[in-house]
Amino acid sequence: MKIAIHHNPHSFSDRWIKYCEKEKIEYKVVDAFDSNIIEQLKDFDIFMWHHHHAQYKDVLTAKRILFALEHAGIKVFPNFNTGWHFDDKVAQKYLLEAINAPLVPSYVFYDKKQALEWVEKTKFPKVFKLKGGAGSSNVKLVHSQNEAKKLINIAFGKGFSQFDRIANLQEKIRRFKEGREGFKGVLKGIVRLVIPTQFSKYQPPEKGYIYFQDFIPNLNSDIRIQIIGNKACGLKRFVRKNDFRASGSGNFVEFNDQNIDKNILKVAFEIKDKLHSQCLTLDFIYKDNEPLIVELSYGFPIKFYDNCIGYWDENLVWHEGKFNPQYWIIENLLKSYNN
Repeated sequence: MKIAIHHNPHSFSDRWIKYCEKEKIEYKVVDAFDSNIIEQLKDFDIFMWHHHHAQYKDVLTAKRILFALEHAGIKVFPNFNTGWHFDDKVAQKYLLEAINAPLVPSYVFYDKKQALEWVEKTKFPKVFKLKGGAGSSNVKLVHSQNEAKKLINIAFGKGFSQFDRIANLQEKIRRFKEGREGFKGVLKGIVRLVIPTQFSKYQPPEKGYIYFQDFIPNLNSDIRIQIIGNKACGLKRFVRKNDFRASGSGNFVEFNDQNIDKNILKVAFEIKDKLHSQCLTLDFIYKDNEPLIVELSYGFPIKFYDNCIGYWDENLVWHEGKFNPQYWIIENLLKSYNN
């Protein structure tokens, strides 16, 4: 058995490589952007690529290569069931509605007139989102009809840049004030006001659709549940000061067997089974004591769960002890190959 890994430093591939070396598994680091990458991988059994939503080359081609290889019988991570909806909140809306998952009520329009008619009837505030972006980027609270109409005019006009330079600087200033970012980071944010990121230079503006979700008031946190194979862990993430967004706040606490709602774990495992996902990240909030899903993903920051003191299995039994979620990914992939 041979494993090929596309290596992005500071991504899951760091730990996948360590795992292979520790377990003496034959592997090779490859460059997925080589024109002949398919030919290179013909003799491999497994291909792994932790592709990232903010890397423009990853966005352009990662899914195409992974799913093409999957058609050829090569085991890949992430596979189609795991990754086709990655960084596409509109796709996630359709997916979660199709399987009757408890999604926060969501609305998408591809016609300006229909969107404006909906605005006249709906209640505010609403949450506006672009289909791509993580860490609460490209997410705004819309307080009124007039604000919504302005966004609709942009959506069906010049469109939205996928990188919000002002919001990026504001976030860096917030993190600086909280001691989570150095002054150098703030300077970089100022530079980005003038010099765009490579990602934003190559990605076209988002236009031709508009997406809203219901706003659930009076929340101080959300809940992130991570399921890999038959194991789950989780965090409670607190909202930013004077804000409604928790994702990307950097302020969270790890769950243990005493401080979690087991109902959320049950819902998460049920959805994972329906989606047949290798690795599923679910963000929940509560409305009237019922958990609702905000969005989903396959990825997470590499060290996000390193301080968790245990995990749950699919029977909701708690297992005390540190773990490495990236090792879980590769172990499950090896198990699926051997089966």
